[in-house]
Amino acid sequence: MAAPALSNAHSIKFAERFRGFLPVAVDVETGGFDNERDALLEIAAVIVRMDEAGLVHPDPVVSTHVVPFPGANIDPRSLEITGIDPTHPFRGAVEEREALELIFKPIRKALRDAECQRAVLVGHNASFDLGFLNAAIRRTGYKRSPFHLFSCFDTATLGGLAYGQTVLSRAVQAAGFDWNESEAHSAVYDAERTALLFCDIVNRWKTMSDAWQAQTGAAA
Repeated sequence: MAAPALSNAHSIKFAERFRGFLPVAVDVETGGFDNERDALLEIAAVIVRMDEAGLVHPDPVVSTHVVPFPGANIDPRSLEITGIDPTHPFRGAVEEREALELIFKPIRKALRDAECQRAVLVGHNASFDLGFLNAAIRRTGYKRSPFHLFSCFDTATLGGLAYGQTVLSRAVQAAGFDWNESEAHSAVYDAERTALLFCDIVNRWKTMSDAWQAQTGAAA
C-alpha cells in the first residue's frame, strides 16, 4: 500500500505545492538599512522549479547592478561590507525601473509555466529584501510586480528549524554546501546560496514526508 501514497505525493503540481505561490530567492545589496532613504545597489533573483518527482531546484541567477535613485543615501560602512563602488565606470548599472523589469520578466514567464498566481520572495531575513523591493516598486510606480506584497519565506527561520543555524553562512554549510566568504555580500552569490538552502530544506521535508506516508500506508 506504500506505492499509491508515494505516487500521489510525487504527482502534485507546483501550483498546489505552495498554495499557488512560486518561490523566488532574492537578495539585494544596498546603501544602508532604510529602504525609503538608502540606495538599492544590486538585486539578484533565482527562480525555484519543481521536477516530476516533486523535488525543487534553483534556476540560474538573474541579476543587475542598480543606479542609486536621485537623492539616495549611501552609508560608507555599507560599501565597506559589500565592496561595491557605485561610481565605477564599468559597473553596468541600470535605473531602478529597468532593473525591476529585467528581474521581473523571467519571473512572470515562470509563473505562467508553473500555473502559479504569484511569486513569493525567499530571502535570508526576507523582510529586509522585500522592503527594499517594495520601496523600489513604489518609487518607480511599477504596476506589474509578480511578487506578493507581504508574504515571504525566510531562510533564517527555516535554517534555524532545520539545522539550528540562523546565519546564512552557517546554515548553508550545515546543509552540506560550500561557503566562500570572499564572494559573500554580493547579491548574486547570496541569492544563489539562499536558493540552495531553501531547496534543500523543502526537499528534505518532502523526503521525510514521503517516507512517513509509505510507512503509515504499509502499516494500514
